[in-house]
Amino acid sequence: MDKLAELRAGIDECDAQLVALLAKRNGITEQIGAIKQQTGAPLHAPDREADLLAARRQEAMSQGVNPELVEDILRRMMREAYQNQQGSLACSAPQLSPIVIVGGQGAMGQLFAQQFIRSGYEVRILDKQQQADSEAILAGAKLVLVSVPINALEQVVAALPTLDDECLLVDITSVKQKPLKALMAAHSGPVVGLHPMFGPDISHWVKQTVVVCEGRNHEVAQGLLAQLQVWGCQVVEMDAKKHDEAMQIIQVMRHLTTFVYGQFLAKQSHTLAELRSCSSPIYQLELMMVGRLFAQSPELYSDIMLAQFDDVEALLANYQDTFAQTLEKLKAGDKAALIDAFAEAKAYFSDATAHFLTQSRSLLNKANDAKVLD
Repeated sequence: MDKLAELRAGIDECDAQLVALLAKRNGITEQIGAIKQQTGAPLHAPDREADLLAARRQEAMSQGVNPELVEDILRRMMREAYQNQQGSLACSAPQLSPIVIVGGQGAMGQLFAQQFIRSGYEVRILDKQQQADSEAILAGAKLVLVSVPINALEQVVAALPTLDDECLLVDITSVKQKPLKALMAAHSGPVVGLHPMFGPDISHWVKQTVVVCEGRNHEVAQGLLAQLQVWGCQVVEMDAKKHDEAMQIIQVMRHLTTFVYGQFLAKQSHTLAELRSCSSPIYQLELMMVGRLFAQSPELYSDIMLAQFDDVEALLANYQDTFAQTLEKLKAGDKAALIDAFAEAKAYFSDATAHFLTQSRSLLNKANDAKVLD
């Protein structure tokens, strides 16, 4: 027991040294953030990150330490560093100030307002309470960002006072074709559509994806896109029609499937606690993703599904057919047909399967850790 106590004391000493090193590292990353703010350098430097991870993995292997463990620790420290660097950010497009956020008291509006303010922009809020002063608030605005529900966007944009010709009008809805038409009908100047592929609960913007769909006078939007990249975002430019078609699968069908599965679970005799107590790590993850949807705004997800329902009816029919065909194979006990269907789907994922397997293994380990901590 004396030897065990001695060894545990050694672990405690190592842990204390780790905490001290983390504090030292945090201090250095804060200084780096200050320099990036002064120079306008992007928060995320992917080449530097890749080189750092490769070097530390090599060092770990040479010292008999699991490189996956080292990479996990480093990535977690990087996330913390990015969060620590959010206090003051560089302003890459001062010509876009002042900025007006229509719907700025909503969750996403507040998120954008906070980020623009951190970068030194003058930000004005135009929401329901400020409607009487809309003309004064919009006077001289160089960027107007509309952050309202999809089903309200056309009405809100049509009701805006006339904007200055050089003002950039932007929306952030999850559908792009109809909103862009509405924006261009209401404003004769530059227009661009953004779709942030994240919600208002993010801790930082680094590595967050923002899809950009061209509207009018796209060169004027370049300053905004540069600002997003300074914040560390991955900017993906895409045709509006292609975007909406992709979102029918990525968002509408995914949300619908999760929505239906959540309702199905709610009607079962087993409690959530019972299901979690005997679930594998992968089912823990599935439950987390289902539960995440129901932790969000029901109005938001209803709007997302309804906004493109007419466009996804063919997809839904195809989805139902695929489900029905699979059910028939199961009823018939047709193992060969199930294997063929599996192979067909596997071919679609192709070379990505190995990468997804590695990534998912890391997520599953974390899900299992969380289950143990519960």
